[in-house]
Amino acid sequence: MRRSLLLSTVAAVVIFSGQATAAPNPRPSDDLHPIQSTDIIVTAPFNRDRAAILAGTSVLTGDALARDVRPTIGESLTHLPGVSATSFGPNASRPILRGFQGERVRVLKDGIGSVDVSNTSVDHPVVVNPLTAERIEVLRGPSALLYGSAAIGGVVNVLDNRIPRRVPEHPAHVDLTGTYGSAAQERSTYGQVDVALGNKFVVHVDGSYAKTNDLDTGNFILSAPLRARAAASADPEIAELATLRGKLPNSAAKTWEVAGGAALILDGGTIGVSFSHYDSLYGVPMRYTLDPDVEAEQVRLQVKQDRADLRAELNVGGGFFDTIRFRTAFADYKHQEIKEDGTAATTFLNKSTESRLEFAQAKRGNWRGAFGAQLAIRDFNVIGAEAFLPKNTTQQFGVFTLQEIDAGALKAEAGARFERTNLFAAANATIGNPDYRRNFSAFSGSLGASYAIAHAVRIGVTGSHSERAPAAEELFANGPHAGTQSFEIGNPDFVKEVSNGVEASIRGSRAGLSFSVAAYYNWFSNYIYESQTGAVQDGLPVFQYRQASARYYGIEAEVSAKVAQIGGFGISVDGVGDMTRATVTGAGPVPRIPPMRLLGGIEAKSDLIDLRGEVEWTAKQDRVAPFETVTSGFTLVNASATLRPFGTESPVSIILSANNIFNVEARRAASFLKDYAPLTGRDIRITGRLSF
Repeated sequence: MRRSLLLSTVAAVVIFSGQATAAPNPRPSDDLHPIQSTDIIVTAPFNRDRAAILAGTSVLTGDALARDVRPTIGESLTHLPGVSATSFGPNASRPILRGFQGERVRVLKDGIGSVDVSNTSVDHPVVVNPLTAERIEVLRGPSALLYGSAAIGGVVNVLDNRIPRRVPEHPAHVDLTGTYGSAAQERSTYGQVDVALGNKFVVHVDGSYAKTNDLDTGNFILSAPLRARAAASADPEIAELATLRGKLPNSAAKTWEVAGGAALILDGGTIGVSFSHYDSLYGVPMRYTLDPDVEAEQVRLQVKQDRADLRAELNVGGGFFDTIRFRTAFADYKHQEIKEDGTAATTFLNKSTESRLEFAQAKRGNWRGAFGAQLAIRDFNVIGAEAFLPKNTTQQFGVFTLQEIDAGALKAEAGARFERTNLFAAANATIGNPDYRRNFSAFSGSLGASYAIAHAVRIGVTGSHSERAPAAEELFANGPHAGTQSFEIGNPDFVKEVSNGVEASIRGSRAGLSFSVAAYYNWFSNYIYESQTGAVQDGLPVFQYRQASARYYGIEAEVSAKVAQIGGFGISVDGVGDMTRATVTGAGPVPRIPPMRLLGGIEAKSDLIDLRGEVEWTAKQDRVAPFETVTSGFTLVNASATLRPFGTESPVSIILSANNIFNVEARRAASFLKDYAPLTGRDIRITGRLSF
């Protein structure tokens, strides 16, 4: 694994040193200058106009990112259309896109995977620290397939500055951020320094620290159905659970991270590296039992990751190619599930390398495109009493292309990706699996077009085909899984999951108004899902992975309009709405699907202060799988003020926000812990930012 990273690094250096100075007519790359505009999407082999991308896209940056950022990447994105979160307590929350999660959504750091085991279970964190993000881009739908067949739901790409993209204007640049949140007494700080050594070399250092106490939910801990069952119990200790409210037990956390990087920045390209260490200790909210003979566990997770990254880019300066980009990362990940007595029950070990090489073609008239290759290798092992997976290795190699034609009113694009996936699981006496090898070849592609029906208003349609190899967890699981409180059984004989889909969209932007609406329909064959069998093993309900036909469809929309100018304030309104419906043929609703949601806000902006108020309404989710409970709807009211006391060019800004002002009891239908762990109650937050 380390040899793979070393070879990748040497190759990049050789290519760079051999071509960077020889490129004719060198010009600065777009990537050398951070793109702050939300109208440009950089999560692609070349920068693309957001309005021209056929699938749904969202960008979170600047003050909006600082206002919405939370300790987890999932909770930081929930105000975006089509986005929900797994919400396994306040410390482990992965994004859900269009109802898809886990193996159908990719979370990236600067175009490369997060290299963790968050896809294995919802109680495992995504090792992407939102505090370090400068920009987060979300791609939903077919455009995300360039990043792998595991991205049928979409891609979340978190961009930071650990490998510098530019030389600071001054000898050194410093960014400092501090946040306090009342609901969990959250204290978090983040700082980064970029130092220019000459006019071509930049050194970067950053660090963050966050600590929270048990989360204050402001309401009942157990859901109404569980409270009713608890109150009816003859056991007084269980009956007392019906009155439990306020603090969410075992939800405190402490996380810190340090990183350093450096980059050489020339007219003909850049090359840089970074190294980071992540360390987090957090509690998993207790899943209370209503059985007097069963004792509930309070488990904590100790998570550590060491990661090395390299990024290189060459401006070829004409000919067939415009730029060549190379990214690679290696990560050594470990987490332990710590019991109440301090001993480690189960240990998860993951060593992974992921590399990506992209060739962006020079624009030829109205045609441009890109192609490339990607390699990922994962060695994964679970050790301990609850090792529900054997030691396994996944190797995946893919080649891809994206081609685009811009004929003015008519735009067309085509994308394709071929993947070869090899999986190996070692014999394990505890689980009982023999050595097992599976190999899959998968093809994914999309074809779409858009047409301008009016000035800055476009309609579009895309068709897509996706094939996904089953993950090791879906093939080889066979054992108790404490995180989901289930005994999971995979099927090593699964075939590829196949999806076909169509998406229609309309979006537009003109003076003071922008809007986007997308409707999508996906139908699956050999869709992989979990189904409760009714059996009990090791005291846990048995969940069996199965394959069947399935369908997903839904709609998402967003709109923003400037409606008035009052003195120095520009007044605007905005709204977001989304809905997903998903069904497994012959089995009923897909479990843990977010219900319909509407969010509306009004904002007043000036040079010195921005004021915002918003209301988020989430419908009741009563379309549930047989083993799920109904989730009540809720309405949240939030408000915020962003202060720039010395003007828009000031290095100082302060953000004050009040979230869930009326202390409403709220639970996400997509959460495994929704009946035991409600969302945050009233939360008053203050964030200070300093940049100089």
